[in-house]
Amino acid sequence: MTGVIAQRETGCEMKLFVSRWRLVEAMRLRLLLVLFVSVRCLAAGPVAVPDSSAVLKTLRHEHPRLLANAADFERLKQAVQTNETLKAWYGNVQRRANAILGQPPSKYEIPDGLRLLATSRRVVDRMYDLGMMYRLTGDKKFAERAWAELKAAGEFKDWNSRHFLDTAEMTHGFAIGYDWFYEFWTPEQRTFLRGAIVEKGLNLALALHRRHGTWTRMTHNWNQVCNGGTGMGALAIGDEEPAVCGELLHDALESIQLAMVKFSPDGAWNEGPGYWNYATLYNVTFLAGLESALGTDFGLSQIPGFSDCGLFPIFMTAPDGHIFDFADCHDGRNGDMPQLFWLAKKFGRPEYAVFGQQYTGGSPQDLVWGSAFFRGEPPEVGTANARLPLDKYFRGAEVVTLRSDWKDPNAVCVSFKAGSNRANHAHLDIGSFVLDALGERWALDPGSDDYNLPGYFGTNRWKYYRLRAEGHNTLLMEPGSGPDQNPAADTRIIRFQSKPDRAFAIADITEAYTNASKVLRGIALLNRRDVLIEDEIDGKKSGNIWWFLHSAAAIQANGAQAQLELHGKKLFARILSPANARFEVMSPEPLPTSPQPPVQAKNDGVSKLAVHLPDVARIRLAIFLSPDPKQRSEVLPLNQW
Repeated sequence: MTGVIAQRETGCEMKLFVSRWRLVEAMRLRLLLVLFVSVRCLAAGPVAVPDSSAVLKTLRHEHPRLLANAADFERLKQAVQTNETLKAWYGNVQRRANAILGQPPSKYEIPDGLRLLATSRRVVDRMYDLGMMYRLTGDKKFAERAWAELKAAGEFKDWNSRHFLDTAEMTHGFAIGYDWFYEFWTPEQRTFLRGAIVEKGLNLALALHRRHGTWTRMTHNWNQVCNGGTGMGALAIGDEEPAVCGELLHDALESIQLAMVKFSPDGAWNEGPGYWNYATLYNVTFLAGLESALGTDFGLSQIPGFSDCGLFPIFMTAPDGHIFDFADCHDGRNGDMPQLFWLAKKFGRPEYAVFGQQYTGGSPQDLVWGSAFFRGEPPEVGTANARLPLDKYFRGAEVVTLRSDWKDPNAVCVSFKAGSNRANHAHLDIGSFVLDALGERWALDPGSDDYNLPGYFGTNRWKYYRLRAEGHNTLLMEPGSGPDQNPAADTRIIRFQSKPDRAFAIADITEAYTNASKVLRGIALLNRRDVLIEDEIDGKKSGNIWWFLHSAAAIQANGAQAQLELHGKKLFARILSPANARFEVMSPEPLPTSPQPPVQAKNDGVSKLAVHLPDVARIRLAIFLSPDPKQRSEVLPLNQW
């Protein structure tokens, strides 16, 4: 047996020897081989998965069984009559579902030449809204409209598997449609829906699983969305198509662990808050579907770090509601996050649900998972978050956030990152920060650009301003025609400290700058009011160094001082070191020495506070930000912080 394994894993033939020395050597090699195979097995994921023939063993045969069963919907029917929060959410679902009744079924549309995704998401949303109304009212008009939608989409020539997110989300929509309306469908309709799920969804996913292709081995949001969407399809029709569904679920349970382990150790997500929402929504939907249909998630929810993932959006959101929109994330506020209600109940973390309630638009998932959490009206956000620390360092993602208070909407909050430029959806934003105070965002990230720009995910990615270092609140060294940070850089927070009157983090971001021997950036929150940003730079040779801060404020620069004014409020900036440095105000656009792409987003309403240090190699740059123009701070070497 050992020889067979060795031949399979290493391609080497193990020979038998008769001498004692050779026998001992052979035993040693076999032991090493067993260890090698064991390590490979562990690398595949920490959770053991049942064989494909056994994974559906506990499948509940009644419908509905995805996310909620008939008894759950009955309880929800009563809850929306008595709980004011749930009643309001139900009203939103009702309004959307009634509007859908008068809208035509979705069409096969790929407006950008690549993605059917908008159509797939529309089908998903419509199935949830119509399905919820059908389950809670029994009114057949919602089922009849759902059939028109499913029949149209089921007759599409395909679900655009070349961009498999489209296929996975459509499969998810069909799974909910099949399951939540099950008793309304005729046998012929069920056959049609099962055929579409299998032929346009599951079979194509299985082909990728069998050759370990594309998203099946990825560790970012595609993994969770594709496994979650197709996994829901398999759970919906598992009793009628056990062979294909058993194999698909077995493969999905193994594959999704590759992404889930990335929540370790602290629950952060290195694709940024926007893709945290997308990834966790499908991750939670799959786990919730497994529990409701099979009675178990096979231990996936216990993967280290996953129970803490609800902390990430909480800490990445400033008191004024703005998020730290690093990577391909849009500036603004959080969208609906119903998965926080499921996470709150699953892990006994009420702060997740209280936070999520601020942003919900009242989706059917909010009703299903929120009704399980709310028994009365939830406490205030600040009260729920009071037990959380003010400051947080997310290891792995290498992101830090420091704040003055949880309850005060005018509190100071500064967030900054080290991390990896190789992360999926990453920008060249190592060292970048955002700053909120007085209820305003003073230092902003312009956010992502248009995904349909030429080469956005390819050869032109580092030519677009918003994706380059110069489009973020970080350092630039000797800008040129190529990338202005090392696209392969991986950097870390090397010190983090949180005390009542002072909190700080220091990042070693040297690897981001190929023309430097050492670059450290420290950011401190002093007296829980003022912010100090200190950079220690040791260049390999003299060159240009730039410091940037993007802001929607009106900026006035006067030598080593600057004033930012926004909505009648003011923030003051002061250069503490070096003595000869001066502020200037620039437009948020590429430097003359940078690539000049023909098309990219405009940054209207944004200015850039900058410091330009020409012909320097070694420098300590310290900049102090405060709402008090008279406030000062001393400058100490970062190793003395």
